[in-house]
Amino acid sequence: MKAHDHELRLSETNSADDSDGRTWGLDGNLFWFVAGGLVAFVATLLFLFSVFQVNFFTSLVIASLPLIAALIYVFIFRQGKPPAYDLDLIDYWINGRGFSPALSNKSCHPLTDHVAH
Repeated sequence: MKAHDHELRLSETNSADDSDGRTWGLDGNLFWFVAGGLVAFVATLLFLFSVFQVNFFTSLVIASLPLIAALIYVFIFRQGKPPAYDLDLIDYWINGRGFSPALSNKSCHPLTDHVAH
């Protein structure tokens, strides 16, 4: 046998280009939403407690709302979902069904007996 018959053959692939990566365990750029929620949380807490001198517990509750909203958005509507899932869901809530066959409650199987009501 020739020496070159057992050589390992390498070929270029672009599989790394298909992934947007992960940061903090979140897909793609979703960590920016969480980071933005954290910045809004800290800024709101500082303004409410220091500048407006609101009770700390009340400031904490109010300041946590942007962070909670960001976490809900990321983990319910984006993480692990297909691209544009959130936009499609909002469109569905506003406009209802898109172009699709009309579904009825009656059985439409061709082998079932149809009885006129």
